[in-house]
Formats: sequence, structure tokens, C-alpha cells
Amino acid sequence: MRIGAAALALVLVALSSPADAHPAPFSYLDFRINRDGLDGGLVIHDYDVAHDLGIDPPEALRDPAVADKYREQLTRLMHSRMTIAIDGRRVEPAWDQLETLPERQSIRLAFRIKGARPSSLRVTAAVFPYDPVHQTFINVYEDGALRHQAILDASRPTADYYAGSWQGAAAVLAIFIPSGVEHILIGPDHVLFLVGLLLLGGTLWRLTTIVTAFTLGHSLTLSLAALDIASPPASLVEPLIALSIVFVGADNLLVQRDASASGGRDAATKKGPRDIRLWIAGVFGLVHGFGFASVLKELGLPATALGWSLFAFNFGVEIGQLVIVAIVALALRAISTANPRLSRQLVMGGSVIVMAAGAYWFVERVFLSGGM
Repeated sequence: MRIGAAALALVLVALSSPADAHPAPFSYLDFRINRDGLDGGLVIHDYDVAHDLGIDPPEALRDPAVADKYREQLTRLMHSRMTIAIDGRRVEPAWDQLETLPERQSIRLAFRIKGARPSSLRVTAAVFPYDPVHQTFINVYEDGALRHQAILDASRPTADYYAGSWQGAAAVLAIFIPSGVEHILIGPDHVLFLVGLLLLGGTLWRLTTIVTAFTLGHSLTLSLAALDIASPPASLVEPLIALSIVFVGADNLLVQRDASASGGRDAATKKGPRDIRLWIAGVFGLVHGFGFASVLKELGLPATALGWSLFAFNFGVEIGQLVIVAIVALALRAISTANPRLSRQLVMGGSVIVMAAGAYWFVERVFLSGGM
């Protein structure tokens, strides 16, 4: 769709005539990645340049001698409105020659960024903020081949590109793995759901498989949502996440009751179908995955490294979950060994708290936040 929009923009520019009061509100920013860094070019309409530099008439800028007089002033202006980061570090482009393009009613500014071959590129640009509908079309080339296109405007001023190499994949991993870890650790509803699953205890292997089932479930729906294959509204997903927390707390209480009725055996470790936490984790993981997707979309999925970004985010979530498992499991094991009675009370009290929190979130998300 973006490529089609870019083609449409080119047609509109081609159809523009010198008599037009305002040519099509587009700029073009090209990046050419090579082993020595990257070369770039910014094509901007003389009308927009004349507006911001106070030049009248705009057509005067089609004279190379006139345009060259404003070169330094123009490069300072563009430098202040465009930020380029390579491999996570802001860089300063060295502005090169200025070229007039009379047939396009435009000026082209070339620039160069020297250094090692980039693995990631981020550009933020608001080239002509006076015009709210102005758009900047981005083209990224690697070794002469067009690899990525994007459109920047007032609502989306930033674009990311990850090179098609191991260095590019490593850059994606470095960004999205920490994001996945952070999201699970600062998401109270996801954390409480996990803690609820762990309250009944069990072997470390059993708890790890339960959490991994949760990961498999949310990884599936997260991918579906990220690829725009399925994306239910937050007004449905968020209340269901709250209900999943209520469900796991209620299941804990039922299991604890059955354990007491059976003579005090540990229902979490006895063999049999009663411990259904693996299924709870997997099924409700599907729901939580749609919740994760909204956060991942806010981070901005790189179209050129979609698979790596999804893998890295899910891997980060799994790391965060295993950290929670390790902490909670060790604490519960220590309490159970030191005071079995306190351990049972903790399961009861903790499950009630889990249910209460889930019920509160459900009411808040349905009735207090304009939910379903």
C-alpha cells in the first residue's frame, strides 16, 4: 500500500504545472547503504523552501545561482528538522552539493554519513511543519537494490529500517528482547495471572512447562494480530484478560478444597487430570497475546524484520516469565518446607487476592473505561 501511495505521489508531481499555486505536498528522502556508511538525498519543492526562507517568487530558486546563495541557510533548516540515528546513535550528515530540478519544481540536497556499514537506521523528520498534510517518502537502498519504503507525516514522523544481514537481525534482537522482558515485568495483570498459576506449587519443571504453555498461546495470537490477520478490539480483550485472572484464582481454591477433602495431599503434584493449569495457561495465553499485540504495535514493527521482531519480543517475554517463576517458586518452596500450614494459607489468601484484583480490573474495564 505504501509503495502504491508513493507511485501515486510521483504521478501527482508529474502532473503538476508551473502555474500551480502549491505543488503536491511531498518531499523525498533516499538512503543508499554501502560498506562505507550511507549516501543520501533530500528532494524538496521550491514552493515549500521559498515559504520557509521568505523567498519571492519561488520560481527564483530554479536558477542554480540563486539557489546556491541559500544553500547554507537551507541545510541548517533541514538539519534542524531531520534526525538520523545509525545503530542507535545519532549521527550528523555532511551536507554536500545542492542541485536544482526545474522540471520537478524542486531542489535536491545531497548528504553523506561516513562510517561502518549500518545495521539499523532510524529517521525522524518534519520537513515542512507549516503544512499539516505534508508527507516525506522514504526509500532505503542496500547495494543498489530498493529494500524498504515508508511515508512520514505529522501522525508518524519516524521510520526504522534494519539491514538484511546478521548485524541487522542483532539490532532487532537488542531492541525487542528487552522490550519483551520489560513488558511482562511491568504488566500487573499478566504478572498476577502468572503468579496465580504458580501458587499451587509443583516441581520447577512442571512450573516451567505451565509458563511455556502460556508463551505458546500468546505467541500465536500475538503473531496473528501483528500480521493483521486477527485483531479483536481492546474493549473485548482487556476484560477477558481480567476474567482469566479471576478464573485461575477460582481454580486454585477448588484444587485446594479437593486436596483438603482427599486427606491433605498436594493436589498440585499428584498425578491425574485435576491439575489443569497447563491448559489454563495455554488457552488464556491466547487472550493475553492480543493484549501484548497492542503494546508491540506501539513499539513499531519493522516491516523488513517482522519475523525477528516477533521472535525477539516473545523471547523477551519468556525470559521475564522465567524470572518470575524462579522467584515465586523458590519463595513458595521455602515457605512450604518451613511451615506447611502457612503455605496452605498462602494459597488460599493469595488466590482470593488474585480473584479480587481480576474482578476489580473487569469492572474497571467494562463499566469505568467505556469497555464492552
